[in-house]
Amino acid sequence: MSEVKKLRVRLTFPQELIKEPVLFRMAKKYDVMPNIRRARVTDTFGEMILELEGLEENLEKGINSLREQGVVVELIEGDIIE
Repeated sequence: MSEVKKLRVRLTFPQELIKEPVLFRMAKKYDVMPNIRRARVTDTFGEMILELEGLEENLEKGINSLREQGVVVELIEGDIIE
């Protein structure tokens, strides 16, 4: 059985996805809870630092789905800020 994990990630969105609800869809489809820590969005660029919480297998599926859509996902190492 999978355990609940938290991951910190940086998401970089291409211009064509900035206005799309990709994070909402991923969270809903894979039962992953996003906690946005920082975001910077312009008309041509989007970047978010966030914590994702969910079952390990759901986190993997959710991250893979973001990557398949063209979002750059980078794992951030280090302690989770509580």
